[in-house]
Amino acid sequence: MIAFVSGPVAALAPDTAVVEVGGIGMAVQCTPDTLSGLRIGQQARLATSLVVREDSLTLYGFADDDERQTFELLQTASGVGPRLAQAMLAVHSPDALRRAFATGDEKALTAVPGIGKKGAQKLLLELKDRLGKPVGSAAPAAAPAAAGWRDQLQAALVGLGYAAREADEAVEAVAPRAEAVLADGGQPQVGQLLRAALQTLNRAR
Repeated sequence: MIAFVSGPVAALAPDTAVVEVGGIGMAVQCTPDTLSGLRIGQQARLATSLVVREDSLTLYGFADDDERQTFELLQTASGVGPRLAQAMLAVHSPDALRRAFATGDEKALTAVPGIGKKGAQKLLLELKDRLGKPVGSAAPAAAPAAAGWRDQLQAALVGLGYAAREADEAVEAVAPRAEAVLADGGQPQVGQLLRAALQTLNRAR
């Protein structure tokens, strides 16, 4: 198993980072929140989980070991593959997921694309005692997103399975929040905007 990759970031895409390791470019699938903390040319260290299939080898990357462990634990539930596990981590932090399972928060799980009411109930039963208790500490602030938060957010929503039109509407719904941050001299954080956009899409269902 490849536990982590470390090296300069060679390229970034809406759902992938390429990290140069020993002269080899390792393509790593990441959440928008993790990608927003990376910069081309800068050093990065990503905790990773290698998913082996008959026709593919896919490396998933995470900001820290806690995210990776949560990703792997989520897949111990029936019907949860790596893509759904990553979608859950795109919407919720590991501690937020632990809190959701500890308190039986069905609504938090249905906010994840691909999880309906029955699916959420099943997951709550299967994973309630597997993720552990919430740590309770505040998550560290994500690094500022690169310019072009609209493109990153749009791509992230489409990658989660929403139609381009729905993604456009969600981006416009959170645009005032992003523009307020820019007006104050800051940079919008894609991870936070993604969670806000998913909330608007969930309300629109």
